[in-house]
Amino acid sequence: MAVIQFINGIDETIIPSIKLTRSRDGSTGTATFRFNNPDIIQLGMQEKGDIQGMYLKDEEGELMTTDVNAKFINGKPQGIECIYIIKNPNEWDRFMRFMEKYANDNNLSFTKA
Repeated sequence: MAVIQFINGIDETIIPSIKLTRSRDGSTGTATFRFNNPDIIQLGMQEKGDIQGMYLKDEEGELMTTDVNAKFINGKPQGIECIYIIKNPNEWDRFMRFMEKYANDNNLSFTKA
């Protein structure tokens, strides 16, 4: 099973919108995850621990980024945006395997731009 976590051991149940870009030669890319009102910013979650990053976990292991930013409206957290940088073709393949599992687990579909 593929899951996204902000604190180890606590799965995020809100499904993000994900924008994926890839370089012309296909060797690098960027995945931008946007979560609207994720579980991690709800009341009571601050006792669970601090956000250290976004963890993409499946049976193959873990992908991680520390590029995590909260979005605030009128002083209240409304969302989280995370950027995962893909640095080479092997990382691209590994990320796509995670995304395929995550999409299947959460009934998501891919829409090409």
